[in-house]
Amino acid sequence: MAKQKLSPAAKKRKAARDKKAAMSAWGKYKKRTAQKRKCPPGFDFDHSCGKCISKKKNRAKNSRSGKVKKRYGF
Repeated sequence: MAKQKLSPAAKKRKAARDKKAAMSAWGKYKKRTAQKRKCPPGFDFDHSCGKCISKKKNRAKNSRSGKVKKRYGF
């Protein structure tokens, strides 16, 4: 995955945003359930279909609509 070309100020703001998202109830839930699944190397747990799929596919298909998040009750 290519690195984003961000200014130092933008990089700092993005890090804060990412940390806040990871520490939210939804972020903690996703991490907890993904770790329980123990996917093989090169695979991520996909919360929309409930199984392990390749990292490339999982990151390409995720949207920001919040549809999956709502389905889990967050």
